[in-house]
Amino acid sequence: MAPRAVWKGYLKVAEIICPVALHTAASTSERITFHTLNRNTGNRIRRQFVDQDTGKPVESEDQVKGYEVAAGEYVQIDAEEIASAQPESDKTLSVETFVPADAIDDVYFDRPYYLTPADRPAQEAFALIRDGMRASGAVAIARAVLFRRMRSVLIRAEDNGMIATTLSFDYAVRPAREVFDDIPKLKIEGEMLELAEHIIATKRGSFDPAGFHDRYEAALAELVRAKLDGKTFTPPAPQKTAKVVDLMAALRESAGMGKAEAAPAAKKSGAARDRSATAAKPAKSTAPRRKAS
Repeated sequence: MAPRAVWKGYLKVAEIICPVALHTAASTSERITFHTLNRNTGNRIRRQFVDQDTGKPVESEDQVKGYEVAAGEYVQIDAEEIASAQPESDKTLSVETFVPADAIDDVYFDRPYYLTPADRPAQEAFALIRDGMRASGAVAIARAVLFRRMRSVLIRAEDNGMIATTLSFDYAVRPAREVFDDIPKLKIEGEMLELAEHIIATKRGSFDPAGFHDRYEAALAELVRAKLDGKTFTPPAPQKTAKVVDLMAALRESAGMGKAEAAPAAKKSGAARDRSATAAKPAKSTAPRRKAS
């Protein structure tokens, strides 16, 4: 049985309209969470908003949103006014265009959802859209009001269903040049490049999300278990990080080429050679040999 949908509406492609449902693909609900307690009583405590100047509590009916226009100066905006600015939802994922699957820079990816047909009658139309995208190698860009905001959504075929990923708006994504322009343009070639390629080749594999563990979450679970059992929690040992001094030496070592071949041993002097040969000879036994019967 599929988990409960977080949104239901319609997927619209030209004249094709298909009832669909969105399901959360990534969730933090399984993470360990903590409440804040009164250390003396063990009771949970609650937050209270206070006036930063008077220090007096402010009841919810007296609280209002404010946009700061200058230091200490605000424009007050009521919750009803904010609600009036929210776009009206028609519960429709309206596909605006189809683009090649690799045309979207993944820096714009925000949050993934599983997209399924909302009911049995919708399955045929859903399969038509899904298989059409798969056959053409295209993904859909749709627009919809999701969770009170207008969002752009990338939709792609996946197994028997689809994955819908909300996209960040352009203004929310920092241009890469703001960060990358200060990196000097160095050209790596020759032995260094070959060693790097060798290291990558030896580490090549496939992505298995089950192979990656949240060490912090595991440590928290161990801490909780230790507290429940009345035991002392032993923090995990920190991972040691090697300090790279010489780039080429580090590359050679990573590639398994760091061990230099042993130099041939120097020839022994005549006296030392004779002593070694004598020591190597087995001592003669003084016991008489027994004849075989």
